[in-house]
Amino acid sequence: MNSRKMFFGRYDVAAFSSFFTYAAGSMTIPIALVVLSRDLGFSLEQGGMTAGGALHLGRTVPMMISMLLCGFVAGRWGKRSTFGWAVLLMGAGLGLCAMAPRYGVLFFALMIAGFGEGVIEGLATPFVQDLHPQEPGRYINFTHGFWSVGVLVTVLAAGALLSFGVSWRMITGVIALLTLIPGLLLLWPSQTGQRYPDHPEPLHWREVRDHLVKIIRTPQFWLFFAAMFVAGGGEFCLTFWCASYIQLKFASSAWAGGAGTACFAAGMVVGRTGWGYIIKQHQLKQLIVCSALVGALITLLFPVLTDLATFFVLLFLSGIATAPFWPSIQSYCADRMPQADTTMLMILLSCAGIPGCGFFTFLMGCIGNHKAGLGPAFYLVPACYGTLAVLIGMEWYKNRPAGGNPRFGE
Repeated sequence: MNSRKMFFGRYDVAAFSSFFTYAAGSMTIPIALVVLSRDLGFSLEQGGMTAGGALHLGRTVPMMISMLLCGFVAGRWGKRSTFGWAVLLMGAGLGLCAMAPRYGVLFFALMIAGFGEGVIEGLATPFVQDLHPQEPGRYINFTHGFWSVGVLVTVLAAGALLSFGVSWRMITGVIALLTLIPGLLLLWPSQTGQRYPDHPEPLHWREVRDHLVKIIRTPQFWLFFAAMFVAGGGEFCLTFWCASYIQLKFASSAWAGGAGTACFAAGMVVGRTGWGYIIKQHQLKQLIVCSALVGALITLLFPVLTDLATFFVLLFLSGIATAPFWPSIQSYCADRMPQADTTMLMILLSCAGIPGCGFFTFLMGCIGNHKAGLGPAFYLVPACYGTLAVLIGMEWYKNRPAGGNPRFGE
């Protein structure tokens, strides 16, 4: 076990709360989707699953745009300020969601939130990496755990509140207000305490562009890019569609749907904080491959399960398996490409993970519109996980020590 202590300061708390509110804003729509769709006129039971899945796909486009641009903006104004204003922009979009009178306005509001979320997604990991240059994998895994905490709290609270008749609009509005906390922590000036290590001078856009070009011309990068695409897809398929699947297949309430997603999120919390505490930087590749294989085996059972309690247990176990994918792939890639600019590298990897989330979420909705329902669509999850294991396993094998096979722990 790694005995090195972990130390956190003001900007760590800002990163924690940013991930929490980002997750809460991302989850409030999936949890309320059944109720929300009836309110806005695209009932899931009457062929509206494609429209439901399109909500996150539409969010993905502005996220991609802002992720691609955030490196240039951060180079000019610094990661801390760019990160802080992005959190507030996300909150503004969520506030508009709470007031949306129809589907089109909701879609537009989610696009606004998406612009902020894209910057958060692009900068949060390198933000933490710069705070803790020694053993960044531990801190990145631990910080990403607050995404799962946000999912866990939101699905339980929102599911219970929806079951008691509280409007989805009020829940979304409260989450929008909570974004003020990380926004102020990041932007409020302070002369004491933890200092953020931004570049002392703004980076010219050509320098940032050169970082980008150098990375995308490296063949090794594209293997990690593909790994992030399928990792994001597998994770968010479960996160987005789990609650609706439980409500529709098991004829359960919104609270039961939230509880199921909470089981998955609880597994993610245990996995990310646990691995963040004990994992060593050189073990990240083994962690990814083994977790992906275990996750694929577990999720293969989802479409055939008929017992809700068993489904909950396996959701928890699949959360533990899924937990290390996103942060560990990014940190491992940074180790394998030390010549690359870390900020731009992690932004570009997020530019793979987010489209993976949107594409597979939308694809699940399309498959779910057929007679068989959402059940067969869940086979997309083990397919994603199996592909991830193959991709990282290939990279591991290709870079094994000369004259020998890769050994666990190397």
